[in-house]
Amino acid sequence: MKTLSARYRQAHKEAKWALGLALAYFVWWYCTAYGFAPASTDTTMPTLYWGFPLWFLLACIIGPVIFTLLCALMVKFLYRDMPLDAEQETPHE
Repeated sequence: MKTLSARYRQAHKEAKWALGLALAYFVWWYCTAYGFAPASTDTTMPTLYWGFPLWFLLACIIGPVIFTLLCALMVKFLYRDMPLDAEQETPHE
């Protein structure tokens, strides 16, 4: 990363990916928590998987594991190490 503008472009790209992953996690959680929850009129005991209802298992156990792995992959393959000291751009003559 030689120029300041190249570092800003990389930082914006990383921020967009991080925001996209955070929004995807919210959508995952919302859809699995409310989509798989039993209806409020249903009085029967829900089916349990490893001692948890399906909505809880997907939203609160499997989801965080999946998105933690996705975050690690994002940092490994998309983020770049860049120096924090500011270098002056050389004017083109």
